[in-house]
Amino acid sequence: METIIILALVFLFVGLRLYAVLGRRTGHEQPIAKPVEAQPMPAPVARRAVDPAPQPVVAEPAIDPRANDGVRAIIAADSDFDVTAFLNGAQAAYRMVLEAFWRGDAEELERLTGDDVRDAFVQAIEYRRAEGHVLDNRLVAIERAVIERARLDGQMAYVTVRFDADIAAITRDAEGNVIAGSLTDAVPTHDVWTFSRHVRAADPNWILVETDEAA
Repeated sequence: METIIILALVFLFVGLRLYAVLGRRTGHEQPIAKPVEAQPMPAPVARRAVDPAPQPVVAEPAIDPRANDGVRAIIAADSDFDVTAFLNGAQAAYRMVLEAFWRGDAEELERLTGDDVRDAFVQAIEYRRAEGHVLDNRLVAIERAVIERARLDGQMAYVTVRFDADIAAITRDAEGNVIAGSLTDAVPTHDVWTFSRHVRAADPNWILVETDEAA
């Protein structure tokens, strides 16, 4: 009988030690991912962990010959202007603006866009929230990014870029139910965005000042 009691006490001690080591999180562990189709979204939809999505495929920079004169004028006013660097930045801005709009991040949009564009985005975000809708979208690929127009107006440079991209999109209601779209079928999109910057500004960043759908 004494042997059984001793063994029971040993098992109890070992069990308590295992709980002390394994049963409490230290705060340094990696979160346990639960594979689902949707990316994490803001409230009211519960956050869901997903496997990291692949980075969007970025198109090779290009320029429409009709924009050459405007590009030359911008380069003459700003010798640091580089077409390849600009288009790489424009593609990154395209992704950042879309993702900020999809998650309803007005602060990020204010940093990236001009007043008119920001106001239009914020109005759409507020309407979406009033309807209880949440966008669960993903930029799958930028197939093509081309400078279509460029001009210099005084010391303000304007460059218009056409983006041909594939976007997987879902709209959810307040309970997280899918009411439109699909993450398995990417939809081709064609946007024309105009970026602006003062050629003498210390800030090298360009601001999105106009958006439109490609004809």
